[in-house]
Amino acid sequence: MTIAPIDTRPIDRAGRGRDRAARIRAVSEAAYRARHHAIDMGEVQGQGYVGQALGAADMLAAVYADHLRYDPADPTWAERDRFLLSTGHYAIGFYAAIAEAGIVPVEELVTYAADDSRLPMSGMATYTPGMEISGGSLGHGLTIAVGMALGLRLQGRTEQRVINFLSDGELDEGSTWEAAMGAASHRLGNLTALVDMNGLQADGPTAEVLRIEPVDEKWRAFGWHAVRVDGNDPAALLDAFDECNGIAAADGQPQVIICDTKVGKGVPLLEQREKAHFMRIDEHEWQICRDQLTAGYEETER
Repeated sequence: MTIAPIDTRPIDRAGRGRDRAARIRAVSEAAYRARHHAIDMGEVQGQGYVGQALGAADMLAAVYADHLRYDPADPTWAERDRFLLSTGHYAIGFYAAIAEAGIVPVEELVTYAADDSRLPMSGMATYTPGMEISGGSLGHGLTIAVGMALGLRLQGRTEQRVINFLSDGELDEGSTWEAAMGAASHRLGNLTALVDMNGLQADGPTAEVLRIEPVDEKWRAFGWHAVRVDGNDPAALLDAFDECNGIAAADGQPQVIICDTKVGKGVPLLEQREKAHFMRIDEHEWQICRDQLTAGYEETER
């Protein structure tokens, strides 16, 4: 199957004015390739946060293949939007996405988590082009995003946006909700939170660690415009981003897109496995993962 590479020119939001069908296809193709990249990186280590990378691939593809304003040749471009990966352990999925976006070479992905690599297992801004913050201390991402969004506004950079990617487990942290309250109070319409609701965290199923539902109603109570979608549906994700863009332009309200996703999405072997935060995959299973991913995508495209 031949899939066209992603267009790596500096992009504007809403897919450079492409029609909706073309935008959906671009995101779907980017997510499919990113899932393959994640499997390849995981095989280098024999384990890792592969399930999260597969589950979040559509979310990250919607950001980089359609929504974010950036220049792949200049990750520090002053006019760029900011994407913050608060969940640093999702770095494997992030690297797959920025490789598809042309920010790092695809060939570099084989160095994932190796000594002296620019692609460490947990995201670190000092190493990786396009990585805005060092994530991993959950609860910090949204607080930094609020500061960035406010700083951009004070600088008069009204067209630039900040997107903060966080997890459902991160909603356990009080600092997340302090930041949410601050964003609404300051009317930071240039801030969007993107929440991966995969139902899993390090200590087990999210609902069994600390009950967080109803998530969407909670964000609304904190003054945010909240949209909840299937995070593995590219069309739903693009519609949610478009809706949030409209809200930002209309009244300056911060927005949150709550994405229900499936750990291991696209690979039945991993979707059906007892869920583990850090997944061990046997040597003979990696090719099974690739074959299942390819077969599922081809079936969808028929």
